[in-house]
Amino acid sequence: MTVTLADVAARARVSPATVSRVLNGNYPVAATTRERVLRAVDELDYVLNGPASSLAAATSDLVGILVNDIADPFFGIMAGAAQTAIGEGASGRAGGEKLAVVCNTGGSPERELTYLTLLQRQRAAAVVLTGGALEDPDHIAAMSAKLAKLADAGTTVVLCGRPPVPGESVTATLTFDNRGGGRRLTEHLIALGHRRIGYVAGPVERTTTRHRLEGHRAALTAAGIDQGPDDHARLTVHGSYDRRSGYDATLELLRRDPDLTAIVAANDTVALGACAALRDQGLRIPEDVSVAGFDDLPFSVDAVPALTTVRLPLHEAGVRAGRLAMGKEAPPPGGIATIGAELMARASTAPPKRG
Repeated sequence: MTVTLADVAARARVSPATVSRVLNGNYPVAATTRERVLRAVDELDYVLNGPASSLAAATSDLVGILVNDIADPFFGIMAGAAQTAIGEGASGRAGGEKLAVVCNTGGSPERELTYLTLLQRQRAAAVVLTGGALEDPDHIAAMSAKLAKLADAGTTVVLCGRPPVPGESVTATLTFDNRGGGRRLTEHLIALGHRRIGYVAGPVERTTTRHRLEGHRAALTAAGIDQGPDDHARLTVHGSYDRRSGYDATLELLRRDPDLTAIVAANDTVALGACAALRDQGLRIPEDVSVAGFDDLPFSVDAVPALTTVRLPLHEAGVRAGRLAMGKEAPPPGGIATIGAELMARASTAPPKRG
């Protein structure tokens, strides 16, 4: 149901005229009253610049692409590919062209919800959300409610590289096989003969972190390598998805177990930090310690030595998400498609020579 100005007035316990004055900013209103009105607007998700009721379901030419960090190639590749696909076939004249705006959340759940609210107020034609999700019940519930309101207003919602959300508000979900990729990566190390394997994980509250770590541990269990709860804690260090985290976490892993023969990193950027830390400790890659990453970002093949990693088809996923957002491609059966992960075995991993 569309929220009206009268609904906001009732919630804020003021007249509709007062609400209009606050929103238009053309008449002085007491600070306490203004705050009460704005709080009601947020609570009810009132669309500030909403059209007349007859046009309530209409959408604009705006498309929002939400990313965690646009400076991270993982997100930049997907966002760029989606933006290109969104503009495919549009001449820019006589309609059809969309304005794709990249919204950088910085990993903040509050910013994620704020951007969705702003896109709702602008009657966005579509929203593409990229990357893993925050594993917090309150945030999941808030996201589900927000996406449902967007869908009700006619906005197409597409998830790219993100797990499904509860409800029926999402047109299509493209999710990466992070568990399978994590398992294949560790199976590769085990097949080479590694048994003492450290893991540099991402932020503990992220779905991508959990899924990749579950794949890693599943491979260890299947191989009969005993890593109980104590070893899991000792041989896993969590941090951010950046180079510094990889560097610091690798030093900590070496302190906990100086005889490690391999390190698996949360992503390729983290793996570069791990490689730097190992070199600073006088260790050779892969002769002393093998290193593996995840994502197959463009620089991974040019690292020295070339980085063993798991390839996620980020560009292809972004293109598909953009096409789904524009209705140029039919949603997958059931609305969900799992995109495979491919092991890329390169020179940074080899059989262990120590330990």
